[in-house]
Amino acid sequence: MTARARADVMLDPQVQARHHERVREAHQTELVEDYVELIADLIDAKGEARAVELAQRLGVRQATVGKMVARLREMDLVQSEPYRAIFLTPRGRRMAEASRQRHATVLRFLRAAGVSEATAMTDAEGVEHHVSDETLAALERLAGWLEAGRDASRSG
Repeated sequence: MTARARADVMLDPQVQARHHERVREAHQTELVEDYVELIADLIDAKGEARAVELAQRLGVRQATVGKMVARLREMDLVQSEPYRAIFLTPRGRRMAEASRQRHATVLRFLRAAGVSEATAMTDAEGVEHHVSDETLAALERLAGWLEAGRDASRSG
């Protein structure tokens, strides 16, 4: 495509700025959602979440986890005391469940589309934070169609 042709298809600056703003917003919430989802996973599996395990599972230092937990506390997503377990507030639990659902939808679609398990797991972890509700609904529908088509070809 020539430079002139590219210039003809460029978005209006204000429209393009809105698209970039949405991406920046998604990046800002991505880390928060990852922490809250992992805290929920640990609570559901072990009855509690501890900073040391969060650090291990996220591959970061405990000091980094401590700073993020303080931020999550300020956002009313977790309750914690120094050297104690971390628990989700009702608001934190809702965020974790919504994040889990988005993750499951993206993962289901990628698997149905034939993406390898390892790649689907990695990609779903990033994509889940950047898709709109409209896109999630479309991915859910497409996953259903792909799965139905695959099941029909197996039985036929």
